[in-house]
Amino acid sequence: MKIGIFGGSFNPPHKMHKKIALELIKKEYVEKVIYVPTGNKYSKKDLIDAKERLEMLRIMTQNNENLLVSDYELKNILTYTYQTLDYFKSLYPNAKVCFICGTDNLQEITTWKNYNYILNNYKILVIKRNNDNVENIMNSVNTRNIIIIDINAKDLSSTSIRKNLKENGYTFDLDDEVMDYIRQRKLYNIKEKDGY
Repeated sequence: MKIGIFGGSFNPPHKMHKKIALELIKKEYVEKVIYVPTGNKYSKKDLIDAKERLEMLRIMTQNNENLLVSDYELKNILTYTYQTLDYFKSLYPNAKVCFICGTDNLQEITTWKNYNYILNNYKILVIKRNNDNVENIMNSVNTRNIIIIDINAKDLSSTSIRKNLKENGYTFDLDDEVMDYIRQRKLYNIKEKDGY
């Protein structure tokens, strides 16, 4: 079995996060995708509580048995990518475990803890984003396990989604059920709309 570990803040999880996973399964790069949201120790601006992000991921994936969600990084410690990958490899010893990220993350890979260990031991499925140039990084690291994948991923950012929620109270870039959850919990300083 081939399992893709999709790490990120998922703040909030949006339709492109889901499309990427489904396309990777459809094109047989992986058979299952496990979303692993970063914990609260991850320092990022405007990051809401990890339990809320985890719940939104569960809502987004609830109707697909090949899309799973893990709370592994929600412990009260800072967890590094190599540790997360090793954890899932120990959980699924007979599976091929790989990491899913965008070209924007690949450009930062040399700043990751034990990045050479990751590059030597795990395949990395890199989703090509519109304007990201990865030539420099591809020339400076071991690329044997890096696979660049073009699946027409719309360059959609959680930052722009949060801005839309705050200013307009809505965005079409989220599943309806996730949108409802955000409204009910009043997350992201969402603008109140008439009728809600």
